[in-house]
Amino acid sequence: MKFVHLHVHTEWSLLDGACRIREAVKKARDTGMPALAITDHGNLYGVVEFYKACQEAGIRPVLGCEVYVAPGSRFQKDSGVDDAFHLVLLAESQEGYGNLLKLSSAGFLEGFYYHPRVDREILARYSKGLIALSACLQGEIPYHLHNRDREAAERALREYLDIFGRDNLFLELQRNGVAGQDEVNRQLLELSKKYELEVVATNDCHYLNRGDSKAHDILLCIQTGKTRDDPKRLKFPGNDFYMKSPGEMESQFREVPEALRQTVEIAGRCDVKLGLGKLLMPEFPLEPGLRPETVLREMAVAGLNSRFDGRPDERRRQRLEYELGMIEKMGYASYFLIVADFVRFARENGIAVGPGRGSAAGSLVAYALGITDIDPVEFDLVFERFLNPERVTMPDIDIDFADDRRDEVIDYVRRKYGEDRVAQIITFGTMQARAVVRDVGRAMGLPYADIDRVAKLIPYQPGMTLERALETVPDLKTLVTTKKEMGELFAYASSIEGMPRHSSVHAAGVVIGPGPLSDYVPLAKTQENVVVTQFPMESLEELGLLKMDFLALRTLTVIQRTLELVKESRGIELKETDIPLDDPETYREISNGETLGVFQLESSWVRDVLRELRPEKFTDIVAAIALCRPGPMEQIPEFLRARHGKPVYLHPSLEPILKETYGVLVYQEQILKVASTIAGFTLGQADILRRAVGKKKGEILKEMEKAFMEGAVRNGIDEKLARTIYELILKFANYGFNKNHAAPYALVAYRTAYLKTHYPPEFLAAELSSVAGSQEKVGLYVEEARRLGLSVLGPSVNESRVGFSVHGTKIRYGLASIKNVGLSLARAIVEERERSGRYTSLEDLVIRIYGKSGASRRAFESLIRSGACDEFGSRKSNLAFLEVLLSRDLGRTIGRAENQLLLFAPDPETTNGERPADQKVAGQAGDPESGGSRAIEPELEGALPLTIPGGRGCHAGGAPAPEGQIPLLEGYSEMTQYKKGRREDEDFPLDVRLRDERELLGIYLSGHVLDDYRDELRKSTVPIGEIDSVAGGRMVSVGGRVASIKEIRTRAGEPMAFVTIEDFTGSIEIILFPRVFSQVRSTLSQDSVVVVKGRVQEQEETRRIIGESVRLLERQED
Repeated sequence: MKFVHLHVHTEWSLLDGACRIREAVKKARDTGMPALAITDHGNLYGVVEFYKACQEAGIRPVLGCEVYVAPGSRFQKDSGVDDAFHLVLLAESQEGYGNLLKLSSAGFLEGFYYHPRVDREILARYSKGLIALSACLQGEIPYHLHNRDREAAERALREYLDIFGRDNLFLELQRNGVAGQDEVNRQLLELSKKYELEVVATNDCHYLNRGDSKAHDILLCIQTGKTRDDPKRLKFPGNDFYMKSPGEMESQFREVPEALRQTVEIAGRCDVKLGLGKLLMPEFPLEPGLRPETVLREMAVAGLNSRFDGRPDERRRQRLEYELGMIEKMGYASYFLIVADFVRFARENGIAVGPGRGSAAGSLVAYALGITDIDPVEFDLVFERFLNPERVTMPDIDIDFADDRRDEVIDYVRRKYGEDRVAQIITFGTMQARAVVRDVGRAMGLPYADIDRVAKLIPYQPGMTLERALETVPDLKTLVTTKKEMGELFAYASSIEGMPRHSSVHAAGVVIGPGPLSDYVPLAKTQENVVVTQFPMESLEELGLLKMDFLALRTLTVIQRTLELVKESRGIELKETDIPLDDPETYREISNGETLGVFQLESSWVRDVLRELRPEKFTDIVAAIALCRPGPMEQIPEFLRARHGKPVYLHPSLEPILKETYGVLVYQEQILKVASTIAGFTLGQADILRRAVGKKKGEILKEMEKAFMEGAVRNGIDEKLARTIYELILKFANYGFNKNHAAPYALVAYRTAYLKTHYPPEFLAAELSSVAGSQEKVGLYVEEARRLGLSVLGPSVNESRVGFSVHGTKIRYGLASIKNVGLSLARAIVEERERSGRYTSLEDLVIRIYGKSGASRRAFESLIRSGACDEFGSRKSNLAFLEVLLSRDLGRTIGRAENQLLLFAPDPETTNGERPADQKVAGQAGDPESGGSRAIEPELEGALPLTIPGGRGCHAGGAPAPEGQIPLLEGYSEMTQYKKGRREDEDFPLDVRLRDERELLGIYLSGHVLDDYRDELRKSTVPIGEIDSVAGGRMVSVGGRVASIKEIRTRAGEPMAFVTIEDFTGSIEIILFPRVFSQVRSTLSQDSVVVVKGRVQEQEETRRIIGESVRLLERQED
């Protein structure tokens, strides 16, 4: 008997469904099912992938969703419990599919509470074209029957009948081993007769085969954060929730064959076409009667004239006409107008825009419109790499914006086209090799050390899989095959590897619809209230929606801030476009590898390449950008030989194409031109060849090879030479880089190099502001500033700006970069200072800043400990006095004076808005029982009582103060009174101050234990802060102070050690195996200063070094 599964949870029922789409579709086809449904929990994430897989397999896709139905209104979210019912909805028609999109979107955007929920009101509104199944025991009707409330079950049934009608509501029978299910089935059969409804057999499939039940159980543990031995966790009974064959379903429902037949009839009724490959282009808003093609042409011609002072040459005019014709022919005029409009908005509002990115830089129309800022004719960039008639996918125009203002551009697009037509794009984190081992190990309840051991044996490489790791790591194979638990761990991990684990927002993707987006795609909302598509980027492209990348590029912010600082500090008005591309000093610095902080050129190995390459012109920078990447880097030795030797060309016709890269194929565009010149290919055909090589499309390659050889011979090329050239194309098509992308990025790189060369304080101050959240980067750039002879001054509440600032050749630390201070408080401090004058004392600072956003105890302590308040006294006395202020409940006093309830903000960690224990102010400061800071208890013993004979005032609580006590607001300085009992020069020891600076600033300002070794370390080591940019496996030397040594024994009983060393820029772990450790064990100790030579090992998201030699440094004498 024929049968179709209509209730199936794929891997897109995140951490619940374990049916991989392609495997499920294959099993359906192989077992004779004419169709298959997808009904994931509350979402439609996998619909497009499922639809395509079914089409390819030749079976009918039934598109559906198991929605969550709120018991009342979807807007009611205060019950405190997750009490939504399940309901399976299947799209019968195009209208039904559209309604399914609306319902799924509403579930996320309006009804989300534990789950995306709908309610009866919206079900009724969007019920047309939908078939409803009553679902599992969590469905409303089965639930009430299971709980012996027949009346409630029938009431729900009647309501669903009113919504969907008798022909579109089915009662779902399941037999998968759940207690009480048979009784519910019996009653459902009774109700079907009473209400003249059909029944349908399903199996609520959550995994593919019976043997997958344990792996699915592990998936549930990962979802709930439980271990499998937890008796109270979510668990499915038995192992029957798999995708049974039609024969198995027939044997289970032999007495109700109509329930099996009904599955095929329902599937036959469901006929939805997604219309993949269409172009769903939004219209750019224009005056009535205007066509986008006409407007685009006028704007492009005017823009080109503007770029070339009204006199563009004939070559550019012809190129513009050619491109406009192609754009119009392919229907992309509105696309260009849309992009040009939001780029114009950004530029007019002072938001930095990149000169270009990706293949769009090859478009002269984009250059004329101001979308890009690099002339494709001057730099020989190919338009067909961006757009050609043979290209079947929509072209990408990706734009870089300053990272701190990108969201303003997205908000503009939302306002322009409507909130309902614009969304960001969802993306999914998947369970990759190492991560899935850790997830599964935790779910199994294995010891952390065992899990860690297995995970660390898996190479940390892009695209690494468990299968490949097992093949390439003998120790891993031994462990998995000899230890039962490890074998079980590996088996479970392999079965769920690669499945989606969680959703998030794509870093850059934005989609604009021609109408409300929920007419085309389902929408969702993140915890941050960002509206995103439920379909990932690939699915949106299949549907033909306009997708663009709004990228946040930190370097653009750095450039913009540098130009602002140059104007502030030197009075020079400089624009990016004023920077000459032929500055000898800049090329000299680049050739010397002085590019730390320079975009794309700052890693140590790239600097090594630059020293060998010795760039002399801009095209050399473009080549360096293209070559210094995985893949193309294999060509670097050949390129360097050609650069400093004599270029060799296989055929004279190749010289014009390869001259700028010294006869070496570097760019994808060169491959296109070689195929065009040698074989007569159009550039579009050549692009098909390039992509076929990259994707290893065998059939296309055979056709292309034949056409290439025939075309070459037709052009008079010797067949043997033609074969050599073709094989060269095949070899380099995989490694060639997109010149359209490399050229604009080379422009950004050059501009940053120019600014660093000519305005180093301003450039490094801007760079430091941009990396304030990374202590390693801050340390790296501070050390670079010092190397260049620039002084770095500590933070000061009276001198610092919000970000790093410039004072002559000195760089001042920015307040926002102090840990625990943050942007809001830093701005408040600076704005208050500019409005009302400098701060005269700690007391003055505290009084004036109370109540500002972020003004917590922790923030004030961080200001003091970082040295930002040093002008008011020593850090030790300032901290002690801060406690005196808090003990007098200064915040409450000032708050009442300014009619505010409580201006001294609690730390963000408090969850209920109450003052945490360590901020309570009653009692003696320093008294642990009253919440005083234990760290400075001894400092408060000498505090003087704050009284003046005969004075009167207002007590902190608001009542008149006791006789003899004067309130702070009457002008008496507590700091003055407090200091009478203290020594002015008393402060924390240097090591304490250094430790605080390192913790709060990321750098040492008052000195460093390595100061005497600075020159030696600069000459012979790579700064630790740069190691993250060094590829795994490379040999490096690092040096610094030994911060810790952890000695352990190997299985053979030999001592080895894990040693942490730190330099001026960061810290790193060194592994010393027995052979190396034995050589230094007796002399190596904490605080030793060493240079370690070793090999970089990638360790998940960090690096460590396998030491091969250790050299102890002696202190350098002056």
